[in-house]
Amino acid sequence: MAKENTVTMTMRVDSDLKHQAEILCGDMGLTMSAAYNVFLKALVRERAIPFKVMASDPFYDIENMRHLKKAVTRLEAGKGNEHALMESK
Repeated sequence: MAKENTVTMTMRVDSDLKHQAEILCGDMGLTMSAAYNVFLKALVRERAIPFKVMASDPFYDIENMRHLKKAVTRLEAGKGNEHALMESK
């Protein structure tokens, strides 16, 4: 068997996040080290982060969703005005 060439990595993470991840990894039968290795291997293989990373869409912001729900309720109650779609310039 070939000798493994391993190194130790040190990183800072939120303690609650680490705890939740340890529980999840344990449920899957993985150590945190194995989970990091899975991630790093996928990162190298795909030459990209192996999942979608994006900023939250402001359309789905809690405040906007609250506004939209109120608007829909008003429209369903017949309290809205119909108008043509306005295109941005």
